[in-house]
Amino acid sequence: MGKGILVVLSGPSGAGKGTICKAFLERNKSVRLSISCTTRAPREGEVDGVNYFFTEKEEFEKMIKEDKFLEYANVYGNFYGTPKSYVEETLNSGYDIILEIDTQGALNIKESFSDGVFIFVMPPSLDELKSRIIGRGTETEETLNKRFSSAADEIKLAEKYNYAVLNDTVENAVSKIESIITAEKCKINRIKDHMDVLQEV
Repeated sequence: MGKGILVVLSGPSGAGKGTICKAFLERNKSVRLSISCTTRAPREGEVDGVNYFFTEKEEFEKMIKEDKFLEYANVYGNFYGTPKSYVEETLNSGYDIILEIDTQGALNIKESFSDGVFIFVMPPSLDELKSRIIGRGTETEETLNKRFSSAADEIKLAEKYNYAVLNDTVENAVSKIESIITAEKCKINRIKDHMDVLQEV
């Protein structure tokens, strides 16, 4: 079994990346979901090592100093980070791993992990994106406008990714991601060991 592929999935709020990620994992049982570290307390039903690696703030800050994260962020007073060790161990075991993350985190990872596959989830239109955010029913007019403005800025970052997938339907988006991963596994630089064998013939 060769080394796995890191797939980083991101896009603006309301684009549906979380729904796509969940549907993708249901169809692709061998793919692992990246587990983040966090300093926030577990919510009811959450399990350490399954939902998150729950970590004390002092330990998290020590991990930052020791460069043990692919990326990390402080969100409303709690730290969240993607541990290098978990990702690398999973990939070296031959499993693909998918990470659903915001654009800032994705682009930070790209700087240190260029071998990853970076996929940007696009909404069908800005009007549809706004409808989805409104449909959540959790936003005030002020936060709605802020989210929508932020989403428009994030869409401009799509050109920094390897691929863009239009989320017209979840099924179509998942199928496209599966096709991207299949194509990536056929890239010459990912099958060098096999190519060496062929050259010896």
